[in-house]
Amino acid sequence: EEEIAFFVRGFTAGEIPDYQMSALLMAIFFRGMTGDELSAMTREMMLSGDTLDLSVFGEHTADKHSTGGVGDKTTLIAAPIAASLGCRIAKMSGRGLGFTGGTVDKLESIPGFRTVLAPEEFEEQVKRVGIAVVGQSGSLAPADKKIYALRDVTATIESIPLIASSIMSKKLAAGSKNIVLDVKVGSGAFMKDSEQGRKLAETMVGIGKACSRRVSAVISNMNVPLGSAVGNALEVLEAVEILKGEGDVALRTLCVELAAQMVSLSFEKPIDECRAAAKDAIRDGSALAKFREWIGAQGGDTAFIDDPASLCPAKVEYVLTAPRSGFIGAINASEVGKASMLLGAGREEVGDPIDPSAGIRLLKKPGDPVAAGETLAILFTSDELRIPASAELLLDSVAIGDERPEAQRLIIDVIS
Repeated sequence: EEEIAFFVRGFTAGEIPDYQMSALLMAIFFRGMTGDELSAMTREMMLSGDTLDLSVFGEHTADKHSTGGVGDKTTLIAAPIAASLGCRIAKMSGRGLGFTGGTVDKLESIPGFRTVLAPEEFEEQVKRVGIAVVGQSGSLAPADKKIYALRDVTATIESIPLIASSIMSKKLAAGSKNIVLDVKVGSGAFMKDSEQGRKLAETMVGIGKACSRRVSAVISNMNVPLGSAVGNALEVLEAVEILKGEGDVALRTLCVELAAQMVSLSFEKPIDECRAAAKDAIRDGSALAKFREWIGAQGGDTAFIDDPASLCPAKVEYVLTAPRSGFIGAINASEVGKASMLLGAGREEVGDPIDPSAGIRLLKKPGDPVAAGETLAILFTSDELRIPASAELLLDSVAIGDERPEAQRLIIDVIS
């Protein structure tokens, strides 16, 4: 522990040079880490900057983290469900880069919504409303930021211990007692292989246990985009659909599971009881009421909840049609994400501006029948010059065959 602490602290302070840390990262990449080594490294990374003390809220603080995916708006749905059932959601979220969207970008598509709150305002809102979501502080786990930059240039990104310590150092610093991880696997996720995803999930749950947190990990399928909407305002509107009990059934199922896991960990209740409570929160309108209260508390104009057309209407809409009849087979989630990014919904570089109205609404999912000329998707953007490249990429991402493909499970497993 002392050696790891010396290394992390020294590198963060600039006292240990890049080439020494590079050697350590490559050793970890090739040889892995024991559970004790990994817990010690994660703890030191957590302590390298600010940490939030949420003890004032007792044992019921809950956080949810996704490893990133296409169309992933689960925080917008699962968090208000869990908050309506008594969890305290004091959450920091990030921005999107590449084809995976960020929760902060989605929330900022709502006019007036503030993703920066003073610490006392943040705490007061969590006490009063039960939920607050803000942008991630630059002073949270600065060691991770420095180490990640070095991993990027030393080809040590794809290492389970280094991925796990990166994610968990920030989650632990954010202070919640109960943490639910949504580990995405498939073409639209960072982890392409389900066995690697399982290993990552087990590793992160182990770190949480070693650091006195209650953690569970839901392993979910990201071979197809999550839900029907990909893009910032579009995903906010889809979240409202789900909270109204409408929309994509698979997306609702995953969000119910994530919320139920947060409630189960926070109150130590049986998971089946918590799933039923989460479904009831949607059915009786309490989850939607909590969403409305949350958005309003952070300055957001809630008119879009009752009038969806009022939220960031796009200047340009383009209908993409099927070139032939058959059944929708595979939809390459990462290519759909890239097509959405080409429309202006994502960033190629940190700091790139985002068009909140841009994105894609998929009208067909794998297994659906389709006729030649029928609408596959609608593309939205503020710049019609972006349409041709995006439409071509999106069409290439959808396979149409003569036979209906086998259905894939959305929730692969739960590790706790």
